[in-house]
Amino acid sequence: MFIKLFLAFSIIPIVEIYILIKIGSIFGALTSILLVIFTGFAGAYLARKQGLKTFFRIQDSLIEGRLPSEELIDAVLILIAGFLLLTPGFLTDFFGFMFLFQTTRSFIKFWIQRKFRAKYMPNRPEETIIEQ
Repeated sequence: MFIKLFLAFSIIPIVEIYILIKIGSIFGALTSILLVIFTGFAGAYLARKQGLKTFFRIQDSLIEGRLPSEELIDAVLILIAGFLLLTPGFLTDFFGFMFLFQTTRSFIKFWIQRKFRAKYMPNRPEETIIEQ
């Protein structure tokens, strides 16, 4: 685990700096900086909007007497998206938007649920994971 964290905290910033330099050399430094700032603001706005929507879905589930497991996974993914979008850089912005949009978040949520089922419930038959 330590090695994975070390690699993440050392390789990701190096890749981000490399991408920023490359894009800055093509479009100019000011344009690159403004683009990073814009994606940060857009990401914060969208994360807030999606977060509130998910919060209200959690409330509705609790009122109906259901455990809001799907909604809680969405909430965690939106929180991660918010952190990624507030981190300067194009690579983190790309992954932040992937976690933020419902279509791609559904695929990520499906993958996470499969991993949890395989690790913590290996003997249970596969069930419908994502409700439509």
